[in-house]
Amino acid sequence: MESFIEINRLLPWFFPLAAAIFGACIGSFLNVCIYRIPKSESIVRPGSHCGCGQPIAWYDNLPVLSWLILRGRARCCGRPFSFRYPAIELLTAALFLGCWLLFPAGKAVAGMVFCSILICATFIDLDHMIIPDVFTIGGALTGVLLSLVLPALHGHQHEIFLIASIRSSVDAGLGLMIGSALVLWIALLAEVVLKKEAMGFGDVKFLGAIGAFIGWKGAVFAVFGGAVVGCVWFAVAVLWRKINGRPPAPAAPGAASPAPLGFGLEVPFGPMLAIAALIYFLALHRWVDDYFANLAVML
Repeated sequence: MESFIEINRLLPWFFPLAAAIFGACIGSFLNVCIYRIPKSESIVRPGSHCGCGQPIAWYDNLPVLSWLILRGRARCCGRPFSFRYPAIELLTAALFLGCWLLFPAGKAVAGMVFCSILICATFIDLDHMIIPDVFTIGGALTGVLLSLVLPALHGHQHEIFLIASIRSSVDAGLGLMIGSALVLWIALLAEVVLKKEAMGFGDVKFLGAIGAFIGWKGAVFAVFGGAVVGCVWFAVAVLWRKINGRPPAPAAPGAASPAPLGFGLEVPFGPMLAIAALIYFLALHRWVDDYFANLAVML
């Protein structure tokens, strides 16, 4: 422990840089997960390969750098690689860096796991209008487990470990149950009003996973903050559609979480929940928690 403190004192940039590089590497792995998991393919084998079938050498698979060096094209056949690959790597690097700079080590590590789940769920939902169970049910179980072993995730780092662990796991359980129940009732009410399915059950499970990581207050914020994000998203989508003049793409078969917003547009709600959850976790948790505390006193 003393050696880490000494390194941080002498080289204050070392650990933030390491967190960012580690995040970029994890982002490269998340790209694999985003592409393969919806297709029920292994995320381990085969290794990274080009669309033409040729394996990608390790030196052509360096996060961000390889895409820049190769100018976004495969060395083997010259076909273009989407800019989304380095974008996800940069996004993951930025979020990992933010977690490290904002939180103590234990919460930072848990936050990195949380961010990884949100990134995968977001881009899979954007592509396929589904959120796989590995990120909803699996995310909820992971959140509860991390709450047990890293009670700092829910702000209980200054207590006896056993007590802190119990209290943290209770917070995770409440977040899971209240979050999933809240969005379930909203979905049922919207279905009655709209006379058709408004949200898929994947969103219900996803908010439960979010609540397991950031508690019930964060889950409530994610729902209503996600609605605000959705309004902005909807306005941009309508404007883009008018400028572009193209009809919206049809939802994929088996889509689990379309949110019909009118004007012929359907957008996934999962990314909105994820964005709002990140805003709460990284920036607004103190203010939101204080608001609920003051509200409880008033009541």
